Amino acid sequence: AAMLANCASPTATWAEPGPLTRPPRGALRPATAIILAALWIASIANLALWRALAGLPELANGRGLAFGIGFGVMIAAAHVALLSLLAWRWTLKPALALFLLSAAGGAYFMLSYGVVIDRTMMVNVLLTDTREARELLSWRLLGALLLLGVLPLALLWRTPLRWATPLRQAGHNAILLVAACALLAGAGGLFFQDLSATMRNHTQLRYLINPLNSFYAIAIMGRKPIQRSGVAVAPLGEDAHLPALAAGARPPLVIMVLGETARADHLGLNGYARDTTPRLAQENVVSLRNVWSCGTNTAASVPCMFSNLGREAFENRPANTEGLADVLQRAGYAVLWLDNQAGGCKGVCDRVPKVDYRALQAAAPELCQGDECFDEVMLRGLDERIARLPAERRARGVVVFMHQMGSHGPAYYLRSPARFKRFTPECTTNALQQCAREQVVNAYDNTIAYTDHFLASTIDWLQTREAQWAPALVYVSDHGESLGENNLYLHGLPYRFAPDVQKHVPWISWFSPQFERQSGVSTACLKAKADERLSHDDYFHSALGLLNVQTRVYEAARDIGASCRAAT
Repeated sequence: AAMLANCASPTATWAEPGPLTRPPRGALRPATAIILAALWIASIANLALWRALAGLPELANGRGLAFGIGFGVMIAAAHVALLSLLAWRWTLKPALALFLLSAAGGAYFMLSYGVVIDRTMMVNVLLTDTREARELLSWRLLGALLLLGVLPLALLWRTPLRWATPLRQAGHNAILLVAACALLAGAGGLFFQDLSATMRNHTQLRYLINPLNSFYAIAIMGRKPIQRSGVAVAPLGEDAHLPALAAGARPPLVIMVLGETARADHLGLNGYARDTTPRLAQENVVSLRNVWSCGTNTAASVPCMFSNLGREAFENRPANTEGLADVLQRAGYAVLWLDNQAGGCKGVCDRVPKVDYRALQAAAPELCQGDECFDEVMLRGLDERIARLPAERRARGVVVFMHQMGSHGPAYYLRSPARFKRFTPECTTNALQQCAREQVVNAYDNTIAYTDHFLASTIDWLQTREAQWAPALVYVSDHGESLGENNLYLHGLPYRFAPDVQKHVPWISWFSPQFERQSGVSTACLKAKADERLSHDDYFHSALGLLNVQTRVYEAARDIGASCRAAT
């Protein structure tokens, strides 16, 4: 009677049969569900991997095809082995949901933007705020999630499974695990030479194995953190101090603009065919044209460039330490951080006075659209913000960091006001792959033109304060951007095989005559270094040298202005 009542229930197809009951018609063994899911993931959800493999010339033959099939078998077997460990009544379907939905999301972003998923990319994902996440949403993303993740998951979830007793199920799981491992080892042994050569010569492929790339990235984040911990941060430059100002000298007023996603080759100052920097071209600025970033995303680059270590040492640092803003404040400067990004400063401004994007928005709503403001908002009320800093520090000098929205993608069209849209038609969607590449470039170049206006306006602001201060401006971008070259968009590829456009960044400086005299660094001297290879490794030490901070952590060899001061 109980069985008849259960069959009559409208929810009977959703119920899992017990080990002693007769399974309903169409019920699958757990092993079958696992194998079906693994085959779906290894084939359809790994299209980005198969597309990359198909483009390798050394695999464009019969043996390459055989290796591709064998590689697919290995990926499927690896997923079967992992899922066999979770093949229990209350864990299998949630595990399948995690694998399928993770694979669907990974497949969409890798296919759409040409990115790979590694540790730094996962940090970007986990640190993405609501506003940034919203820009990545699209109907194509929803369709991909439904087709690649929700649809197969719904079919598996609605299908009843034929469970054995716990002891017998443990035996089934063990047999499935051993079989999967044997198949993985057999396929790996058969194609070992092809596999080792391919992974050695094309290391980026390992970051396309979906969704194992995401799981691996999360697993190693704790071992090699990128993000600074605002809790366990060791002091840096505890001996930092400033010499007394010379007679007749004025306190420096330096604005350090932290650019966002600007690539050096799209600045007219650097020889770009389009005149994207007409206003800066009218100023006596130095544009260093051969500068390379510390990372390919904000979470990696910003903490690294504010560190005294340099890229390689920073990657292997034994502990988190304070950075440039902390040392300047410890030396005696009045330091202020203005942030026009919801993503924040990645820990480098945690111990100095700061103004976030919400406060900026409240001060000048006319420069904002929705919950985002144009970068000019950081100039509004700046005098009042500086006046609120401690007077004894202001007497020694003021350093203002401005973190731009800049050229943040993928919604480039939102980053420039209408009057700066000189290059048309522009891409007006966040799904860049739907636009012609010319439209993507137009939208991006409009953001560079607006950055040109913002920097020139900041110089104008500084020039009106020369009677009281010794003003200067330094602008450096955190990383570059791919704009559709080789079907790559955005940024964040692992550094060692990221294209140059994601690492080649602008560095622009402007000094007032008074600042040149006091710092000993002339614009003419720096212009002689315009084509010298430099990097974010030089940023920390160049800033300390420019601002005359005395400390043991300063390294003259990494100060781009040291030779200029020595020559005076």
